[in-house]
Amino acid sequence: MPHEEVQAPAFLTPTAILLIQLALAVGGFGIGTGEFVIMGLLPDVAATYGVSIPMAGYVITAYALGVVVGAPIIAVLSARMPRRTLLLGLMATFAVGNILSAVAPDFLSFTILRFLTGLPHGAYFGVAALVAASLVPAHRRARAVGRVMLGLTIATLIGTPIATFLGQIFSWRSAFMLVGIIGAATVALLWWFQPRDTVREGASVRRELGAFGRVQVWLALAVAASGFGGMFSIFSYIAKTTTDVANLSVATVSIVLALFGVGMNVGNIVGSRLADLSLNGTIFGMLVFNVVVMTVFSLTAASPVMLCICVFLTGCGFAACPAVQTRLMDVAGDAQTLAAASTHSAFNMANALGAWLGGLVITWGFGYAATGYVGAVLSLVGLAVFALSVALEKKAVTA
Repeated sequence: MPHEEVQAPAFLTPTAILLIQLALAVGGFGIGTGEFVIMGLLPDVAATYGVSIPMAGYVITAYALGVVVGAPIIAVLSARMPRRTLLLGLMATFAVGNILSAVAPDFLSFTILRFLTGLPHGAYFGVAALVAASLVPAHRRARAVGRVMLGLTIATLIGTPIATFLGQIFSWRSAFMLVGIIGAATVALLWWFQPRDTVREGASVRRELGAFGRVQVWLALAVAASGFGGMFSIFSYIAKTTTDVANLSVATVSIVLALFGVGMNVGNIVGSRLADLSLNGTIFGMLVFNVVVMTVFSLTAASPVMLCICVFLTGCGFAACPAVQTRLMDVAGDAQTLAAASTHSAFNMANALGAWLGGLVITWGFGYAATGYVGAVLSLVGLAVFALSVALEKKAVTA
C-alpha cells in the first residue's frame, strides 16, 4: 500500500516534527500510567469504597472494555474530523475522566468513570501513530510509531511506579489526579506544537467501515490479539511466579517488574528500527523469538537468574508492536483511522485472553510456570495467522 503523505504543512523542520512526536508520546505516557497504576492500588480502592479486592478488580475490566468499545466507534464517528482536533478532544476527555475518577464519591461512579476514561485510549494511540508516520519518509515510519509507543513503555518503567508510590503515600486519588494533570499537559503540548490540518479527501464513515471488509485487516488484528496474548499470560501472574516458583521475596517482585519494563523499552526501540528495515521479517522473527523465550521461561522459572533473564526477554517481545501497528496501517488502505485505532482493541483482547488462559492452566494444577507454555502456544497461533496473511498477500500480487 502507498505511504500516506504528510497532512501537516510541508515547512515543518526536523525539530518541529520531533516536538510533535514528543507531545504525542507524553499522551502515551499518561495513558500507560493511568492504565497500569490501578494494579498496585486496588487494595486502597477497595478499602475506600468498602468492597472486596476481586470486586474492585472490575474497574480494570471496565477500563479495558472502554478501550475495546471506544476505539472503533470513535474512529468511525470522527472520520470527518481533522486529526489535530480529534487528538485534542481525546486527550481532554482522558484528562477529565481521570480527574473525575480521583473525586468519585462511590464505587459505581468510579467504575463508570473508568469505562468512560478508557474510551479514548485506542483511538488516541491509533491517530497518534498515523500522525507520527505521516510526518516522515516511508522508510522511517516504524521508528516514528515507536517514538509514540515509547511513552507507553516508559510509563511501565517510570510513570506507574511513581504514581503508585504517590498513591500509597498520600491517597490513590492523588495518583489519578496526577494522570489527569499529565493528560491536561498533553492537550497544551498538542495545541502548541501540532499544526492545524484538514480532513483527508474522501474521508467518510463508510470508507472507515470499509476496513472491516478487508481480510488482511482481520488477520493483522488476529496476529496482535494472539501474538501479544502470551506476554500478558506471563505478566498477569509474574508476582506469584516470582515468590512461589523462584522462591524470591515479595520485595523482589518490583525488581522483576522493572526488568519487564526495561525489556519493553529496549524492544520498542530496537523493534521499530528493525521494522523499518523489514516489516514482515520483524513480525515473523519476534513471534519465533517469543515462542522460544516463553518455552524457556516455563522450563527454568524455578531459577531466579533464569526467571529474571526470561522476564526481561519477554518484555523485549514488545519489539513486534511498531511493526504490527505499521502493517495494519498498510493493509487498511483508505480506512486508516479505524484500522490503526483497532490495533489497541486487539492488544486489550490479548490482555484478557492471556490472563484468562494463564489462569486456566493454573486452576488445572499445572502451576504458575506453565503460563509460559500458554504464551508459546499463543505466539505459535499468531505465527500461523501471520504466515497465512503473507501467503494470501503474495497470492493476490501474483494473481
